[in-house]
Amino acid sequence: MYLEKLSADSSLETLAELLERKYEQYNRPDFIPHDPISIPHRYSLKQDIELMGFWASMLAWGQRKTIINKCLELDALMDHAPYDFVLNHQENDLKRFLLFKHRTFNATDTLYFLHFFQDFYKKHDSLEEAFLIPGQAEQTTTEGSLIAFHDLFCGLEDFPPRTRKHIATPARKSSCKRLNMFLRWMVRQDDRGVDFGIWQRIRPDQLVMPCDVHVDRVARYLGLIQRPQTDWSTALELTAALRALDPYDPVKYDFALFGLGIEGYV
Repeated sequence: MYLEKLSADSSLETLAELLERKYEQYNRPDFIPHDPISIPHRYSLKQDIELMGFWASMLAWGQRKTIINKCLELDALMDHAPYDFVLNHQENDLKRFLLFKHRTFNATDTLYFLHFFQDFYKKHDSLEEAFLIPGQAEQTTTEGSLIAFHDLFCGLEDFPPRTRKHIATPARKSSCKRLNMFLRWMVRQDDRGVDFGIWQRIRPDQLVMPCDVHVDRVARYLGLIQRPQTDWSTALELTAALRALDPYDPVKYDFALFGLGIEGYV
């Protein structure tokens, strides 16, 4: 493990130095074009950014090129105006989605997502409100926000049971990688131009690390994770370790760990 090597070799960078350097390297605009975050970056309207960010994060498994192409396909099916389409589409407009598929995500799931979005945006201005804990003026934990969102999303009368597998929740011990990534995009604020920072009622220090395969592998090598399996508790363990390096913005190191992973660091 890196930390064992670190204790034996004083010439190695400290863990904090390594992660900070890689964060600086990858948190920059040239990271955007080859990542699914490029999809919401095609838009300037807040609701379009939310919608396409949500689609891109929910479809984010497999090769990044394939993910981006599938999101572009969805974008075209919504006439390149997702918010307007979500609000104003008619039943006849939905036929075009019947052949859409990405891995286990199929037309049933797509049509329900559109149904939920239309129902939600007719009542609310921003998707952020779906992640707010009912009855609480201040959001205290991302865990509560994700559970609240899951229950709201799956709560419409005609919810198809098969779609539940696409909406993770800490209540099922999931690491919630895709949702945590989406929250990072919407919540984190800096001047680098990658994350959007358009939501104000969830703070960056409340976010939880998205544990994808690259992040998980590198974090274990660096000694940031001890838990043998990857689940919600693992995501919290990793976030706590990174919070020791930056208590106000621990998930910024997602850039560093992901970057080290795709570089083949481990």
